Amino acid sequence: MLKRVLVGLIRSQEHTGDKAKDPKLKSHYYRLSKDRAFEEVASVLKKMQGYKVLHEVPNIGELVLEKKTMAGRTMDITIQIVGTGPGNSAVDIYSASRGSLGDLGANYRVIQEIYGVLDKKLSNYKN
Repeated sequence: MLKRVLVGLIRSQEHTGDKAKDPKLKSHYYRLSKDRAFEEVASVLKKMQGYKVLHEVPNIGELVLEKKTMAGRTMDITIQIVGTGPGNSAVDIYSASRGSLGDLGANYRVIQEIYGVLDKKLSNYKN
């Protein structure tokens, strides 16, 4: 955790993907079609407190959210749902803080929070 705060002194964005070095930033996979995964993820995110869904593009599997921090900064979060095969999909997250200073690891924690909620709600479909 301290490492993330130190990295966050200079960096104000974080993202997930298959090639992430940190295992907590690897893509999450679910046994759901892309369309069904989009519906489920959108439903979960709309119920999360502190997050505001700004934009949804179901045909490309993208959701754009906004979160205000206690310090008054705004974080822009993009959730990408990609079909990886018949009945399977991956969820990736990109989170960035507005402003020029680092985020002290806030984007990393936001990604962990979103993945935690998604994994809990979609536990029956987790790969």
